[in-house]
Amino acid sequence: MGIAQTFAPGEFLKEELEARGWSQTELAEIMGRPVRLINELIAGKKGITPETAVQLGDALGTGAELWMNLESQYQLSKVAAGDGQVARRAELYSKFPVREMVKRGWLAASRHVGELEQGLRAFFGVEDLDAPVRLAHAAKRTVVQQEATPLQLAWLIRARQIASEMVVGKFTHARLEAALPKLSALLSAPEEARHVPAILADAGVRYVVVEPIPGTKIDGACFWLGSDKPVVVMSLRLDRIDNFWFVLRHELEHVLQGHGRDRDFILDVELDGACDHVDVEEATANQAGASFSIPVHEFEGFVARVGPFFAEERVLGFAQRLNIHPGLVVGQLQRRLGRYDFLRKHQAKIRHVVTSTARTDGWGVLSV
Repeated sequence: MGIAQTFAPGEFLKEELEARGWSQTELAEIMGRPVRLINELIAGKKGITPETAVQLGDALGTGAELWMNLESQYQLSKVAAGDGQVARRAELYSKFPVREMVKRGWLAASRHVGELEQGLRAFFGVEDLDAPVRLAHAAKRTVVQQEATPLQLAWLIRARQIASEMVVGKFTHARLEAALPKLSALLSAPEEARHVPAILADAGVRYVVVEPIPGTKIDGACFWLGSDKPVVVMSLRLDRIDNFWFVLRHELEHVLQGHGRDRDFILDVELDGACDHVDVEEATANQAGASFSIPVHEFEGFVARVGPFFAEERVLGFAQRLNIHPGLVVGQLQRRLGRYDFLRKHQAKIRHVVTSTARTDGWGVLSV
């Protein structure tokens, strides 16, 4: 099928005048416009403005829309057909977090769509950007990966890039178990969290921090580089001492249980939020995370003795007895009471401490 030819609006105007037996002078008088204007419209030297379209529509009984449509089609026909780059770029921006990746230096900025595609293929490690993108590092995978958005996959892949370059001790289940008491000894002050990356590295766990991409609500993830190289990555999106230790212990439980070895990753999104359904793996990790800072029997005993009125001095005394930071007690009470404003001043920030020693990408830090 050939391409339809588009004519200038002036040619249609000329035919309309001939059909009515009108001269250009007569049309000009009817519209109250100069004859020269009508002549230039017919000759294609002037375009039809909205005002002229209204007058032509009234004079010829056609309506203004006809003339505006003719003018638009004619002007579009004079513009060379696009090469498809804009449409392809729009498609890539819709599928991948291109702007955020460029902002963080994960992807080079480019005005040429071919270079943009090349950069995205290299980052995601794929040949075809139209095919599903996977995280898989090891060749042998038997379980289909969790559903993850392109935003989440970009975050995970960046974490994998960093983790792949790290050198840590040999991982064994026993070494990680032995590391837990060392981590527990750090609960008394936010500053102690700076020792976490080194303790985990000695146990063979690669610990990485990647700033979350807006909208992902990721707290952490666990994945494996092969069958014996676990990686724990955290977003620290909630800069609170209680959330840090809960998420960390949650992810370490995934490692201890071997979760994620048979698929691409375990992705934990919004662990602080309520969830109607939690599978067995997540329930196990949640229990480990919740009881790490405060043993369950200790917390339940405190609630039974003091509730429902949790005076600040009682909370501080309980934390002191357990030799933990008050923010860890406050965090659990906030969730129990459904009051996230309760004693909020004790929710110490911890991100700046952790990122001072951890392999980090985000918040202006790139310690890789």
